[in-house]
Order: sequence, then C-alpha cells, then structure tokens
Amino acid sequence: MATFLSRLGRFSFRRRRLVALLWVVLLAGTGVLAGRAPAAPPNDFSMPGTEAQQAYDLLEKNFPELDADGASARVVFRAEDGKVTDPGTRTAIGETVRALGQNPQVARVTDPFTTRSVSKDGTTGYAQVSYAVPSSELAEESRTALRETVEQAASPELAVEVGGNAVDARAAGHSSEAVGLAVAAVVLVLTFGSLLAAGLPLLTAVLGVGIGALAIRVLAEPLGLGSTTTSLAVMIGLAVGIDYALFVVSRYRAELARCPRREDAAAHAVGTAGSAVVFAGLTVVIALAGLAVVGIPMLTQMGLAAAGTVVIAVLIAVTLIPALLGLCGRRTDPARPRRQSPPRQAMGVRWARFVVRRPVAVLLAGAALLGVVALPAASLEMGLPGDDSKPVSATQRRAYDMIAEGFGPGFNGPLTVVVQDDGDSGAEQAARRVARRIDGSGDVAAVGQPRLSASGDTAVLSVVPAASPSSTETADLVHALREPALAEDSDAQVLVTGTTAMNVDVSQKLSDALIPYLTLVVGLAFVLLIAVFRSLLVPLKAALGFLLSVLAGLGAVVAVFQWGWLASVLGVSEPGPIVSIMPIFMVGVVFGLAMDYEVFLVTRMREAYVHGKSPEDAVISGFGDSGRVVTAAAVIMISVFAAFLGSEEQILQTIGFGLAAAVLLDAFVVRMTLVPAVLALLGRRAWTLPGWLDRLVPDLDVEGERLERGVRAEASGADPVGAAAGHVAGT
Repeated sequence: MATFLSRLGRFSFRRRRLVALLWVVLLAGTGVLAGRAPAAPPNDFSMPGTEAQQAYDLLEKNFPELDADGASARVVFRAEDGKVTDPGTRTAIGETVRALGQNPQVARVTDPFTTRSVSKDGTTGYAQVSYAVPSSELAEESRTALRETVEQAASPELAVEVGGNAVDARAAGHSSEAVGLAVAAVVLVLTFGSLLAAGLPLLTAVLGVGIGALAIRVLAEPLGLGSTTTSLAVMIGLAVGIDYALFVVSRYRAELARCPRREDAAAHAVGTAGSAVVFAGLTVVIALAGLAVVGIPMLTQMGLAAAGTVVIAVLIAVTLIPALLGLCGRRTDPARPRRQSPPRQAMGVRWARFVVRRPVAVLLAGAALLGVVALPAASLEMGLPGDDSKPVSATQRRAYDMIAEGFGPGFNGPLTVVVQDDGDSGAEQAARRVARRIDGSGDVAAVGQPRLSASGDTAVLSVVPAASPSSTETADLVHALREPALAEDSDAQVLVTGTTAMNVDVSQKLSDALIPYLTLVVGLAFVLLIAVFRSLLVPLKAALGFLLSVLAGLGAVVAVFQWGWLASVLGVSEPGPIVSIMPIFMVGVVFGLAMDYEVFLVTRMREAYVHGKSPEDAVISGFGDSGRVVTAAAVIMISVFAAFLGSEEQILQTIGFGLAAAVLLDAFVVRMTLVPAVLALLGRRAWTLPGWLDRLVPDLDVEGERLERGVRAEASGADPVGAAAGHVAGT
C-alpha cells in the first residue's frame, strides 16, 4: 500500500499542474451539471416497517381528503380579557380563519367555533390549518403568509400564536461552518507557522465539500436524494477533509528534514501518511454507509452521501495535496528552529514519557474519569423533539403552552386510530366499539367520533392522551392501543398513527437498530484494523476505547439536556428526553473520527517500532511525531461541533454538544492518554499476531517498511528490489 501510494504521490508532485487542473475541471464539470440538474425531490420522511407508516398509507388511500402527509399548522387564540366567544373577539377570529384559507396551498381551515375547539373556560380556541402538500414541498411564500397572518391578528386583547411543521423551515444558515473554518484557520496557522501551509487543508477541504455537494445535487433526481441529504455530507466532509490534508502536509514538512529532494519528501509523505489516511477514511465510510442498517430512507441517503464525500477527501489528500505542495515550493517549508541551549523537548514527548513511566496509574485515572462521565447514560430517555423543546421566545412554544393550559397537555399530540373491517358489520360499528373501550382508559382525555371512508371499510377517530406528547405515559398509551385486545370480538384491524405515534415508532426503530449497527461497524473496522496494525490487541483496545468515548459523550448529553445540569449556561431552554437519533448518530460520527485519531497516532508508533525502536521508545517517538497534529485536528472538530450550541434548535444543540464532548474525551482522554498507557503495558505483545493469523492477514505495509528499505537501498547504491527480496529471504 505504501509503495503504491508513494508512486501516486510522486506522480502527482511531478505532474502537479495536470493534477491540479483535473481537480479544477472536475469541480467546474460538476458545477455545470448541478446547474442543469432538476431540483432535489422532497425529503423521504417515510418509516417503512412501522405501524404508524402503515396507517398513514391507509389514510392516504381511503381518506385522500385528509391529506395525511400534508403540512399542518395550529393557530391558537387566547383572549387576554374576557372570552374568545365575545362578539368582537369572535369576529376577529373569523376574519383570521378566512385569511388563512386564502393561500393556494391550504386544503382547509377549521373554525374553532364550529368544531368546538374552544376551552371549557372560553378563554382559548384554535384553528387547524391543513395543507395539500407535505412540509418539505411547502413554498416559503406560504410559510411567510402564515406568519404574517398570525402577526396581524394579534392585538392587546387577543394573543395569537402558531405551531406545527408548516410554521418555519427556514435554513439555519452556515454560521456554524463559518465558525469552524475560522477556528480551523487559527489552529492551522499555529500548527504550521505559515499562512500558506495552513491554507492548503482549508482550500482542499472546501474543494472536496464543494465537489461532493454538487455531485449530490446532480444525482438527487435519479437517485431520489432529498434536499437534506447534503447536510451531513458537508459537516463530515469538512471535518475529515481538513484532518486528512493536515496529516499529509504535516508529514511532508517532517520529511523535508531528511529527504534531499522535495519530490522524495512528497512521495514518502503520501506513502506513509497517505496510507493512514486511506484506512482512516475506510473506517469512516464503513460507519456512514452502515447507517443503511437502520432502515430509515433519509438516514441511508445521508450516510451514503457523506461516505461519498469522505472518499473524495481521501482522493484529494493523496493526489491534490502533493500536487499543491509541488506548486507552492519552498513557501510551505517549516521555519528554521531557533537554537536552544539545551534543546527543549516537545510537550507531546514530555507527556508521553510521563504516561509510559506511570501506565497503571494513568490508565486507572483515565478509565475512572470516563466511567464517572458515562454514569448519566444509564438514565437515557429518548424521544423526538416537538414544539415543547423550543425556546419560550418561539411562537411554536408559546402556542404549545397556550394549548396545554387551555385544553390539557395531551391536545398538543393527539393520536389517530384507524380501524379497518371488511366484515358484514363494517368499520363503523367496529370503530364505535373501539372508541368505547378507549374512552374507558384513564390515560385518555377525550375520544372523537369515528369518521367513515367512502368505501365503508375504514374508519378513523382521534384520541387525545391525558399526558404530554413526549411523556412516557403517552408512549405507554400508544403501546396499549396497539394491543390485540382492543379489537377483540371482531376481525377489525386497529392501527395507531399521528405525529406522536410516529415519534414512538421512530424511537423504537432507532433503539432496535443500535446494537446491530454497532456490531456491524465495530466488527468490520476491527477486521480492517487487524490488517492495518497486524495486531489483535491494538484493534481491540481501539474498539473498547471508542465505546468508552461514546458512553461518556452520551452521559454528558443526558446530564445537560435531560437532567438540566449547566442548562442555563449552555443555553438549553427545556431539558427533556434526548432526541432519538442521537445515540446512533453519535456512534457513526464519533466512531469515524475516533478511528481517524487512532490510525494517525498509532501508525506512527508502529512505524517507529517496525524501524527498530523498543516498544516504550516507539510509543514516545510516535506520540511526539503525531500528537501535535492529532491535537490540532481534535481542536478543530470540537470547535466545529460546539458552534452548534449557538443554534435556537435544541436538536442541533444536542448534536453539537454531544459530538464535541465525545471528540474531546476520545481525543484527549482515550487516544492521547489511555492508548499510550495500554501500549506501554502490552509492550511487544501489542505488535504481534498469532502465527496462523499472521499467515492469513495480508501485509498492507501501512507504516512504509518496504518503502523505507527502498530508500535506504537507493542511498547505498543497492538494488531496492534485491534488497527487499533479501530481507524477505532472511526473515
């Protein structure tokens, strides 16, 4: 592997103008194709295999007028003095209802007085706005019209707020990416001491993300990629693009100290650091492509698109980076070190010596720290955020609170029960029996009258839980309504759906997929790392360290976003259940980045060991060579993720904080503390394979041993091939 990549790096360095031109042409070509490509199709929010989705499909077929998949909004009115039934207030509400119905995308608007959507005390009422198109297809003009109508209807006597998925889907912008790039620029300048050398990773990362995003746009229509597919690809592509380029550029600058020619330095950098980049990229691709195991189309699309962007980042690191280094010439060289008397050891070397001298104490202290941080993860409660998780300054949150105060918390998340019966009695009688049984439950606040389909074989009724949508009581109610006993004495099929039921199903689906996904990703990466490090213990240690990082990251998330610790400091408006996608999302992203740091750090240690150093000295030498680069990469990633804490959306805050915490713990506690401690304890056993496995595992030569022998042979005037053959024969 190292020999092939070395030749590729040498070719790219020699043909630097051609290689750079090819990448520019690729960017321009994808840009032209993207400009001509049709718009991305709507996001596929379907959840195959869930009861809620089955019920949605049945409603779409038998009740097309309900627009079950259409966007919706609930406009809430509250009289500040008096009641909403007072003549003047009633007239104002009627005018607002008529104004809401004038939008061409609105299918219908209910009148709170004709549908009896007025609270018992008469102070609160609501109108339901149903749209003919899903939220992803709702025009921004329609959203703007909704907001403006609500704002114009408000007065000192009448408070008007609106909630629902039709309210606002405006993009959050790219402020977090901008913050990440700014921090990355500062860190890279401090790392390299050169603006030009620091600019290369940023330039190539942005180029890779641009090509990836444009390619997704080109493939969106033929492959059915939704408009949100690009989001994860941009975030991960930017992260690994900077990391991979940083590693190659750093190795090139180190090789300049011993290689007389820049071409040789570039070739050796790509052969060694490039090998680490390739295998680090493979682990990230495995983690992202493995999201297909979950069985949620949107997650599958996002994972595969992000994996494609990672592949582009790897290709750029091993081809475009050496080409740009050739074009830059001496301007990317490291500054001449100042003379020190005596020379001072790098901080990374001093830290590694400290760990190697006290491996047991450091290992116990690091494991204890991670264990304590991970403890809250045992209390993890999952759900999907609703309007109750938004800040109190948002109209959706105020509408939610007004409904809860006026009608009860369950009215914010009604359940839809679909009854299908092809028997002689028909669905209407079956639905009435089901409604009577549901009405007798203590967890139900209200049950609506059944509505029959035109065919007469399907009925639908609304059930209002007594508890809030995100509560465990409501989740238990959903499961209870799905018990076969509800439809006993008949052949009717009873299905439960609605936003709340769909959230329950999605949470369950993600929870069920976590263990298979973890097994697949860690298992495949374990096999890959055996080949990379030619060791069983090093991959095992890497996998265990990753699990500690994820558990500790989840523990930090639970402590802040579920328990409310430091919530006010971090701007968390409402502690509650953790978004269901968080654990599996954290596993995928953190696993990829953790294996990046593992490969970058440990390959230098193995390289030093293979080239003749003792196990302890190899740990110190490898850490000294790569610790600074891994630190820089980790600081960049932590800053990128932590920038999402500034978002008003709690789901983005949760993801940003969770990933930042997990990367912080993984990079600085696991990889840079526990890893050298464990390797110091294992000694030579860390770098050996059982004889039978050693014969089966291919020698990928990631550390560039054969490449190094060739360099030494050339320096001594011997035949590199003959020298390598002689070494093999001697062993």
